[in-house]
Amino acid sequence: MKSIVAHGAKDLRIEDIDPPTLGPGQVLIKMAAGGICGSDLHYYNHGGFGPIQLKEPMTLGHEVAGHIKELGDGVTGLAKDDLVAISPSRPCGTCSYCAEGSQNHCLHMRFYGSAMPFPHIQGAFSEYVVAEQTQCALANGLTVGEAAMAEPLSVVLHAARQAGDLFGKRVLVTGCGPIGLLAVLVARQAGALDVVATDITDFTLSKAREVGADSTINVAKDSGQLAQYEANKGHFDVLFECSGVAQALAASVPVLRPKATIMQLGLGGDMTLPMQAMTAKELQLKGSFRFHGEFFTAVSMMRSGRLDVTPLVTHALPMRDAVKAFELASDRSQAVKVNIIF
Repeated sequence: MKSIVAHGAKDLRIEDIDPPTLGPGQVLIKMAAGGICGSDLHYYNHGGFGPIQLKEPMTLGHEVAGHIKELGDGVTGLAKDDLVAISPSRPCGTCSYCAEGSQNHCLHMRFYGSAMPFPHIQGAFSEYVVAEQTQCALANGLTVGEAAMAEPLSVVLHAARQAGDLFGKRVLVTGCGPIGLLAVLVARQAGALDVVATDITDFTLSKAREVGADSTINVAKDSGQLAQYEANKGHFDVLFECSGVAQALAASVPVLRPKATIMQLGLGGDMTLPMQAMTAKELQLKGSFRFHGEFFTAVSMMRSGRLDVTPLVTHALPMRDAVKAFELASDRSQAVKVNIIF
């Protein structure tokens, strides 16, 4: 079968690899769609990010959905041809963090398409994948593109859970890539009173307005526009920082109300923070990393119609055009989520 394999920066190949073997409690899935994530782009454009670098060829991809083609012994609740969203998160279930319910911090995590450990954990951009039944969320009724959005939506639901009650709150979102746009969508669904989004491209900001932002600011064109929210020690109760850019967080501190919460989702390397200003305002800084149980919640919310992610899926290209798809996904002036169709 064919897979999309990264060998290094700008070295992406479609290669033949051995098909997977089906075991008890597992399902064989014919891949339908896979979304290109920011981490995939880091591997493609730079060979990795920070200390996490490719040391061997690795199949990319972790935002995936497909149709079940075969059931292993003992599998129940799923049937052939079912559409499933596949959670890329495979915690061990036995370490201390799994035992306390923090599976996203599992000491032995096997997360699709990750170069953090060596040997690397191979990803799911392949024609066929074998997954545990416990990874599969039934997604019948969704498009394959919607189903593949379950993973990034789970990331944001995990962050929103940590942020607490958003009902009636004023929310600022910095960075309108897929995660930032999903943060706008989730905040609006959770009852936020006012949602403002910032970014550096008009295209992504137009998408922010489409999914529920009350107003948007292009900080590349008019960074001073944020200053209108500085009066009375700030305006916003919650910041979803999705850019990973230190300047974005620093520029947000003056517009946050005392005791506001900063949810840091963006991963862009180490950041220098305005700690004195943050201390004086008694701001709470919280990190948010991956997810676990939120994956099935994400699929349920999409299937119920409570969250519509379709405006974020801007492009779909066939597997043979993988390089073109990665180049397109790197251009935020015209693309949000690019799906590869298998």
